[in-house]
Amino acid sequence: MSQNEPAFSIGIEEEYLLVDQSTCALTGAPQELMDRCAAELGDQVSPEYLNCQIEIGSKVCRNIGEAREDLKRLRSTVAKVANEFGLAPISASCHPFADWRSQHHTDKERYNTLRRDLGNVARRMLICGMHVHVGMDDPDMRIDIMKQLTYFLPHLLALSGSSPFWTGEDTGLNSYRLTIFDNLPRTGLPPRFDSWGAFERSVSALIDLKLIEDSSKIWWDLRPSSKFPTLETRICDASPRLETTLSLAALIQCITRMLWRLSRVNQRWRVYDQFLIAENRWRAQRYGVSEGLIDFGQRQVVPFSELLDELIGLITEDAEVLGALAEVEATRSILVNGNSADKQRMVYTTAIESGKSKDDALCAVVRHLVEEYQVDL
Repeated sequence: MSQNEPAFSIGIEEEYLLVDQSTCALTGAPQELMDRCAAELGDQVSPEYLNCQIEIGSKVCRNIGEAREDLKRLRSTVAKVANEFGLAPISASCHPFADWRSQHHTDKERYNTLRRDLGNVARRMLICGMHVHVGMDDPDMRIDIMKQLTYFLPHLLALSGSSPFWTGEDTGLNSYRLTIFDNLPRTGLPPRFDSWGAFERSVSALIDLKLIEDSSKIWWDLRPSSKFPTLETRICDASPRLETTLSLAALIQCITRMLWRLSRVNQRWRVYDQFLIAENRWRAQRYGVSEGLIDFGQRQVVPFSELLDELIGLITEDAEVLGALAEVEATRSILVNGNSADKQRMVYTTAIESGKSKDDALCAVVRHLVEEYQVDL
């Protein structure tokens, strides 16, 4: 690392749903379960908006290897404690058959305020995500890279899609989560700012009006973190498998370094109109990796396999420097095996074709997600 190179440290947040091991139904977390997790994991575990959710956050990790070990510990501890209550965690963005109207939010001041401010939009938030922080001390650099990194958000969404079902129905989407999340204010692709000062002035306008307390109430797909000197990527669905989480985090870390590296030689990634990137975002949300994305330079829809090959080629140098080449290369397996949405549909279809009822087929999907979550220690 050169003297002026950012740390490109990473931190990963994951949100899990808790399901009953017998019925596959969503279940609220008993307070004793949360207390037990907190006793073992400290402030790396916390309740989420709904009481059937639990959130973990890794330590600040220097590389993807450190992140793997920390997430192994976090995932396995949550699973171990949940098992003692007859529950199991799943890391998917939507439960296949749960009804949001039957869920209750966590009785915590932050969440009570959200419920009051957002009405039924908040009630429908039966969704989970995965967030990746990449460390950069220079705030203006965070803003500059945010403008360029926005181009790659649809690629990350396509690889991560894990929410094809909603209230027992196949939505036809790979990420139904975004359909729910985009109903909140201050979501979607980030606006384009010319400097950190411009970003702060815009945020301050809402804070001064007492519309939000701080920038943590800004939920763009990509944002400067409100708490840390990081750029926080929030576009991804939750990944059932640990290795998929790590591959996506490695991609984000390496793309960030690649964009920084371009700046060292007075180059940059072209900043495209949000209208165009939003079209790719929709294609990723709808089709995942199956139908390709628009290459705006070529002015044509390009198969995702070609786009991924190109992306890996762009960041190979960075992956080697950051020790993340194996994780980056592993994203190719998503094209071979499908993303989580593809796998869930396959499990459901196989169950139906074997003569199972719709309810049993949906339960089979949940059991598949429980199995995918498992960590090899």
